[in-house]
Amino acid sequence: MTDARPAGTAELPRKRTVLLDLKGLTRVGARPTLTDYLVSLWSYRHFVLYDAKARVQSANRRDRLGSAWLLLDPLLNGLGYLIIFGLLLDSSRGIENFLGYLIIGIFLFQLSTRSIVSTSRIISSNQNVIQAFNFPRATLALAVNIREFIANIPVILMMLMLIIAMPPVEKITWLWVLILPVIVFQVIFNLGLGLLLAPMVAKVNDLVHVISFLMRFWMFASCVMFSITRYEQWPVILRIVEGNPMYIIITMVRDCLLYAQAPRWQDWAALLAWSLGSLCVGIFFFWRGEETYGRDE
Repeated sequence: MTDARPAGTAELPRKRTVLLDLKGLTRVGARPTLTDYLVSLWSYRHFVLYDAKARVQSANRRDRLGSAWLLLDPLLNGLGYLIIFGLLLDSSRGIENFLGYLIIGIFLFQLSTRSIVSTSRIISSNQNVIQAFNFPRATLALAVNIREFIANIPVILMMLMLIIAMPPVEKITWLWVLILPVIVFQVIFNLGLGLLLAPMVAKVNDLVHVISFLMRFWMFASCVMFSITRYEQWPVILRIVEGNPMYIIITMVRDCLLYAQAPRWQDWAALLAWSLGSLCVGIFFFWRGEETYGRDE
C-alpha cells in the first residue's frame, strides 16, 4: 500500500489536549487579598529602607546649608512662636519652663506635619513610578515615614540638648527613655493617618492645601504653645482637646522630660488605640483603592 502524502512532507503531529490550571493566575494589576497585600509589604522591606536612607541623604542637597535645615527649621519656628506667644501674647503664664514646653510641642508637631502631608501625596507625586512598576503602593508610605523618622533623629537629640542646656535646666532621669516608645507610636499614627488621606488626595489634589491648613489649626488645638487650662471654661472643648492624639503625645513627652513623672496609663491606652486604630483603618482604605492608583483620570 503506497503513502498518499506528497514526497518531502513531514508527518503532522497528532492533536493533543492540554489542560491548564488557571486557579493561580491573577489579572495584571489586580488588587490582592488584604493578607497577601500585607505579606507583600514585608518582601519589599529592603527597598523601603534603601529608599528612606537615600532620600534622607539627598534631601536639601541643593541648599548651601544642606541637612542643617532639619535643625534650623524647627529652631526658627520655635523662636518665632516664642516671640509671639511667649512675649507678645504672654501665653507662658502658669507654665513651668515655658521654653522647654514650647520646644517639645513645636519639634514633635513638626514631625507629624511633615510625615502626614508627605504621605498624603505619595500617589500624586509618584505617578511615573506607579505606572511603570508593579509593587504594593503602601511601600511608598512606609518609606516616607521611615525617612521622616530617620531625618528627625538629630532634631530630637537637639530638642533634648536644648532642654538640658537652657534654663531652667532639667535633670536627666530614667523617664527620658519612655519618650522612645511614645515617638514610635507617633510614627505609626502618622503612617495610618497619611494612608487614609492618600487615596483622597489622589482623586482631588486640591485637598493637599486643605490638609496643610487643617494641620495648622490642629497645632493650636494641641496646646503646643499654651496651657490646656485655657479651655477650662468650655468643658466640651476641654474633653475634645484631652482626647486629641497629638495633645496626648506631646503631653506624655513633656511629663517625661520636664516634670519627671511617668505618663498615666490612660494616656498609654489612648495612644495605643489611636496609633493602631489609625494604622488599621488607613491601610484598609488604602488597600481598597490599590487598583486605581496611577490610572489616568
